[in-house]
Amino acid sequence: MDVVVATNNKGKLKEFRALLGDYFTNIYSLADLGLNCDVEETGSTFEENALLKAQYVKSQTDFAVLADDSGLQVNALGGAPGVFSARYAGKNATDESNRKKLFAQLDKKTDRSAQFVCVLALILPDGKLIYAKGETKGEITLKEEGTNGFGYDVMFHSSELQKGFGIATEKEKNSVSHRSKAVKNLIENLTKYL
Repeated sequence: MDVVVATNNKGKLKEFRALLGDYFTNIYSLADLGLNCDVEETGSTFEENALLKAQYVKSQTDFAVLADDSGLQVNALGGAPGVFSARYAGKNATDESNRKKLFAQLDKKTDRSAQFVCVLALILPDGKLIYAKGETKGEITLKEEGTNGFGYDVMFHSSELQKGFGIATEKEKNSVSHRSKAVKNLIENLTKYL
């Protein structure tokens, strides 16, 4: 089965191709098929936003469509940035400006525990919807560490790896990441359906 990944984020696309390569015949980006996914994420949960993106792209193609919504939840900030992770510092925020704001908001906070959460929505060619979720725990570092990954990776110390995602290799990160756990859950749910 072929699938279109409903994202314009090159980092996410690379991870999905690495994680899903054994399960789908072809994994297309939106650009590969000339599709658009400029969907306003108006949902209040990761599930709602993933579904919004999946449905929008599915209206443009006959292929299966996989969409995700993911983000970082910091416990001392009541789960923020959460669904606003990509635009935490404003509508046209950069990864750097988002991290800068988060560091500022955690200044003087002793609880730096956090988790990355990923929710996947897969719409199959027959219209069947399959959800999956993954989560990985850790804490926010006092300063950026390493240069690997994207987004908040350089400020996230993984409890499972006992090292930061910014220092971890791609293979190490993919072994414990929220996205890899969501993909594993997705494959289990897809296998049951098929």
